[in-house]
Amino acid sequence: MPHLFEPLTLRGLTLPNRIAVSPMCEYSAEDGFANDWHLVHLGSRAVGGAGLVLFEATAVSPEGRISPQDLGLWRDEQIEPLARIVRFIDDQGSVAGIQLAHAGRKASTWAPGAGDGAVPPDQGGWDVVAPSPLPFAGHYPHPHELDRDGIAAVIDDFAAAARRALRAGFRVVEVHAAHGYLLHQFLSPLSNQRGDEYGGSFENRTRLVREVVAAVREVWPEQLPLLVRLSATDWVDGGWSAQDTVKLSQTLKALGADLIDVSSGGMVPDARIPVGPGYQTPFAARVRQESGVAVGAVGLITAPAQADHIIRTGQADLVLLARELLRDPYWPLHAAEALRQSTPWPRQYLRAAPHGSRAR
Repeated sequence: MPHLFEPLTLRGLTLPNRIAVSPMCEYSAEDGFANDWHLVHLGSRAVGGAGLVLFEATAVSPEGRISPQDLGLWRDEQIEPLARIVRFIDDQGSVAGIQLAHAGRKASTWAPGAGDGAVPPDQGGWDVVAPSPLPFAGHYPHPHELDRDGIAAVIDDFAAAARRALRAGFRVVEVHAAHGYLLHQFLSPLSNQRGDEYGGSFENRTRLVREVVAAVREVWPEQLPLLVRLSATDWVDGGWSAQDTVKLSQTLKALGADLIDVSSGGMVPDARIPVGPGYQTPFAARVRQESGVAVGAVGLITAPAQADHIIRTGQADLVLLARELLRDPYWPLHAAEALRQSTPWPRQYLRAAPHGSRAR
C-alpha cells in the first residue's frame, strides 16, 4: 500500500505526497481580493512541504460570500493577486488548488470576531438566496428562494470562476458542496423543500450539484483533476446521509470528478457531532470502498502516524489537515522525519534539515 509520502496521481497531475492543506477561511480579503496575508499564510504551508495547498472557500459571486472579508473570483481583476500566490507555491514544488463556493443562506454574515449572525444592509450586508426561504438560524439572514434563472446564474458563476482559476495558474479546482453552503443546501431535505425539479427526490435534490460539476468539468482541462467536497452526513435524522453521499459520489465520478473530499455537518446549528480524532475518516473509507472514487479524509488528523495509517490502510488517498497546519506550517517536514521518510527541503532551510536531506 502507498504511504503518506508517496506521490498521488490524479489524471495528468502528480502530487508530491498525500498531504493537503484543507481550505480554511481567513476572512482577510477586501472586495474579494487576495493580499499579503494570503501569500504568507498559504505560501508558508508550501514551504512546509504540503503536496497540495487548497485555497479557502472562494466566492463565485459577491452574494456568494460568507462574509464581506471572503476571497472571491467573480471578476477578472481578482486573478492576478491569486496568481502571485500560485507562482510562489509552484516554486516550492507544491500544487495550488482552489475551492469554489457559494454560501447561500449562510452568506452576508459577520466574520468570526466581528459579530454574530447577519450583517445589516447599512453595514455592508446583502440579500441572500437558498433553495427554500428557510434561514440557517434565527439571527441569520432570511433567504430568497432561487428561481430557475437564479439557478442557471449560479451554474454559470461556478464555470466562470473555474475559467478564471485556470488563468490564475491553479492546477486543481474543488467544488464546495458541503458544510451547509448553497450546494449542500440543495442536497439536504432539511433545507430543500422545493416542489420543482430541484427538490423532493434524491435525483432532484442532487441536480444542481451534478449540473455545477458538469459545467466546471466542461471548462476545466481534461488533464487536470476536479475535486468535490461533500458533507457525508448532516448528523440529524431525516437529513443528508452517508448512503446518499456514496450514491452521489458514484454519479460525480461518472461526471468527471476525480476525488471526493469527505467532510460532514454544517447544515443545522444544533446537530450533535461526536467530534474526536479522525472522526470523519470512516465516512471517507466507506465512500472509497463503495463508490470506487479516490477520496480525501479530513477532521482532527493531527499525528504523523495517524495520517500515515489512514493512507497505508486504504481508508483514503489523501489526508487534509486544517488546524494542525495552523499550529505548525512545517508539519509535513516534521512528519517525514518522524516517519523516517525522505522529503525535499527548501534550499534556504537545508542547514536545519535532517542529515542527507535533498533540496527542492
